[in-house]
Parts: sequence; structure tokens; C-alpha cells
Amino acid sequence: MEELDLKELFNIFWSKKVHIILIVLIFIALGVIYTVGFTTPKYTSSTTLLLAGSESSGGETTNSITTTDITLNSKLVSTYSVLVRSKDVLSQVISNLGMDISWESLRNNVSVSSVEDTEVIEISVTTNNAKNSADIANEIAKVFTNKVAEIYNINNVHVVDEAEINNTPSNINHKRDVIIFAFIGLVVAVIYVLVANMLDTTIKTAEDIEKDFKLPVLASIPVYENAIQKRKGGKR
Repeated sequence: MEELDLKELFNIFWSKKVHIILIVLIFIALGVIYTVGFTTPKYTSSTTLLLAGSESSGGETTNSITTTDITLNSKLVSTYSVLVRSKDVLSQVISNLGMDISWESLRNNVSVSSVEDTEVIEISVTTNNAKNSADIANEIAKVFTNKVAEIYNINNVHVVDEAEINNTPSNINHKRDVIIFAFIGLVVAVIYVLVANMLDTTIKTAEDIEKDFKLPVLASIPVYENAIQKRKGGKR
């Protein structure tokens, strides 16, 4: 019985294959239209900082990294990540670049991540302008480095990679969007086929009579549509 049910289900979907394909294609088209016409492109630039050997308060620079430096830097990664997005740092960045924006708004465009089990911090900035994203990221790194030296009286933050202009939108991925909308279209198509089949109460085969009315089919009369049409045509 289960095998028969699966076969029936397959036949139902196969009979509606044209509808399924059309619905999926419509959703793919909607996905392309949405990403191209209604999504504002945003650009992300990132700068990488490393917490390494530090300069002491007396101005003496160590030429090697000690275990104490590594332990201290590991503990400071989380603190530095918070400090990067602080009001003091971002307000100074806004002032230096002459931006007309609040520090809260800028904070929403700044993300900070640390590589696990390392002393590496990545600062990413996302805006509607590729050049602005790079300029802001580099300025944050500069202001943040100075702020660390001012607060902790040490210079242990070093820029590994400066932010560069990235003209590829970070919030638009046509391939991903097409796959997502195609999947949604497939789900909608499956629901449509199942609902349409549930609402369809017509009898199509002798098996439907036996299944629905629990009555045996003693005989069936085949209909030859071509022969009937020819006869009608001949009478004319």
C-alpha cells in the first residue's frame, strides 16, 4: 500500500510538472528583480590589527615577544574589541574625517571580530560607498592605536593589513539569491500541487472508484476520442 501511495504521489507531481517549473521560474525571476532593482548595494572594507610586542612606558622597546606579552595580549583582545566601537574612538573618527553622522549610526556599520586563539583583530566597515568604507576602517585603526597608547601607556597594536577599496557589494550575491528564491518557489509549487489535488474530487480512473466508494469495478467502456471526432466530422 505504501509503495502504491508513493507511486500515486509521484504521478500527481509528474502530471503537474509544467506548473511546478513555471512557479519555480517565476520565483527565480522575482529573486533577480529584487536583488537588482530593490537592494541597495553595500561595500565592506576590513583592516587587520595584531597585538604583538609592546613598548614600555619608559620608551624602551623589546626585540622579542615574551610569554607575558602573549598572555597580556590574549586577555586584551576582548577589551580592545569593545574599545574599537566605543563612543570616544568613533567620535574622534567622525571628527577627523569631517563626517556628518552620529557615532551611534557609525557604530552600526562597524563590526569587530577576533581570530580564535590568536591576537589578531579584524575591523570591518560597511557603507553605501566603497571608498568611505576603506577610509573609515583605516581611520578607526589609527585612532584606536593612539587611544590604546593613551589609556594603557603601551604600543602593542600593529596594523597588519590596511583596508582597501572593495567595489564588490557585500550584501548582493546573485547565485545565493537565485537558489533561495528557487527553493521558495519549489516549496510553493509543492503546496500548490498538494492543495489542488485535495480539492480535485473528480474521478479519473477505475481505481479511484474502488478506493473512494469501496465498490468493485465490473467493467469499463473505453472512449476513443479520435474515432468519435472522425464520425462527427463525416456526418458534417
